[in-house]
Amino acid sequence: MATTQTHIRTQWDTLHRNGPFPIKQHLVTRLESNALMPSKFDRYNDAATEIRRLISDSQLQQHGFRPFGSRWSMSSIAHQKDRVHQNNLMHLDLPILPADLHAQTGYKAENLFFFQCGNTVREISQVLEAHGKSLKASGASNGQTIAGCISTGVHGSAWQEGAVQDYIVGLNLIIGPKPEDVVYLERHNKPALSDAFAAKIQARVIRNDNLFHAALVGLGSFGFIHGVVIEAEDRFLLHRYVRKIDKTMAEQLAVTMDFINSQFKITEEIDAQGNPLLPYHFKIFINPYTNDNQYVVEAMYKKTPYHTNYPDPLAGIEKSLYRDLIYLLIKISEKFPNSIPWFIKRLEKEILPEVDPAEEKIIGTLYEIFWDAPYQGPAFACSVGVDHKDSIKALNLLTKMTREEGPVPGIFAMRFVRQSTATLAFTRFPITCVIEIDGIIWKGTNNLISLESYGRRMVEVLKNNQIKFTSHWGKNLAWDFPGLIPYMYGDKAKQWKNYRNSLLSDEMAKLFSNDFLDITGLSLKEANIPPNLIVSLPSDSP
Repeated sequence: MATTQTHIRTQWDTLHRNGPFPIKQHLVTRLESNALMPSKFDRYNDAATEIRRLISDSQLQQHGFRPFGSRWSMSSIAHQKDRVHQNNLMHLDLPILPADLHAQTGYKAENLFFFQCGNTVREISQVLEAHGKSLKASGASNGQTIAGCISTGVHGSAWQEGAVQDYIVGLNLIIGPKPEDVVYLERHNKPALSDAFAAKIQARVIRNDNLFHAALVGLGSFGFIHGVVIEAEDRFLLHRYVRKIDKTMAEQLAVTMDFINSQFKITEEIDAQGNPLLPYHFKIFINPYTNDNQYVVEAMYKKTPYHTNYPDPLAGIEKSLYRDLIYLLIKISEKFPNSIPWFIKRLEKEILPEVDPAEEKIIGTLYEIFWDAPYQGPAFACSVGVDHKDSIKALNLLTKMTREEGPVPGIFAMRFVRQSTATLAFTRFPITCVIEIDGIIWKGTNNLISLESYGRRMVEVLKNNQIKFTSHWGKNLAWDFPGLIPYMYGDKAKQWKNYRNSLLSDEMAKLFSNDFLDITGLSLKEANIPPNLIVSLPSDSP
């Protein structure tokens, strides 16, 4: 039997120490051993029974209940003042066979994989590699759990692929304490698995596009995500380059994403006519305090079919400065260890480090390139999403505010992500430019703006200049800013709430809420919710 240890705690914190936050209980569930319960399906279903028991007990004690994964979020989204549940020991993977597919599916069994909630991107990648497969995209590193990734909309900069949630094709949720509260969700217009497979995980099936899209980025509040079905693809290689290029060229690429007709050209990445190839990944690094006429860019090109004739990439990745924004800042700060104000003063004069082209051309798989996070200490991160056509206007506004009202111990980057179908995905524009500033946590003083005030000013500056924007759910921002969520999402926020409150009972909606949902207004129930929102629909329904 799966067992849960209950630890009485008064505080809980994120990996990057953005708390601490008050809690009452920290729960850790361990699965039954393989020796005593050899069937993976039996162990998976046994774990579901244990989670239902924990939900029942939380309900009885009138406690909130919230799962968390690797604690990577820097906002309070993963916190619950009563009970938090640690998922990372729940990392089974279940086989999917051709006989498990829905009769009308367009998916191939060889590309579908079922993973339990606590699997990290690293663990998933290792399973996929053993089958000659790969994730389509990932975040900047691989330590997050899959349930945490999709709940907050973790993304990379694969601008034609989308964020992590965009290759999820099925969700297994536990939405209450009863056996019938185990549900399997997928799209009705793109079904993946059969009812018979759902029976193996003792779940009732709901096929409904709008419900699925609402639950996909569920903010940890659509019930307990027990498992996900991922669509993978054949393993591929990435050719990674880091270059300094003209600032004007980088800005033009950001607003047009027109690589074919640009002057940005890497000699090894051109077609037979000498035209530039489209990169798989494109990222721009910016120091807001210097007036440098060049920006550092990271570009990656996707290569198929996969082959093994390439040098070990890990040595190069370990040495590379331009792999993660916070890591880059930490490496710069090591030269100025005295204090945050002294570091900021030096940052105002510090041009981004020079790029060694020999070091900064690396070949590897997605798993090898987006490797372990090099820095896991105290850090902040603010990320806003804008239409890429507004990217330079928004960047100039935010860097100007940072210089004039800051400074703050951080530097900027821009990443680009394809639009998501998830209702509350913050990558909601046709191509979303994610403008991020990462850095070292600091305390506000009379001479130094606080992180809380800085996040509020980001919102005010963008709103006052009529720029439509969103924000990464797991990052720092003034989430209590009045009217913030309606400004970001409009009627989509109401739609998300209606589907959530149709799926969950009032009691379960409260149990799976937290302070973050309250301050954003997403825990509020809309009046006059349309009926029959969550009925299972046939595949030919509109």
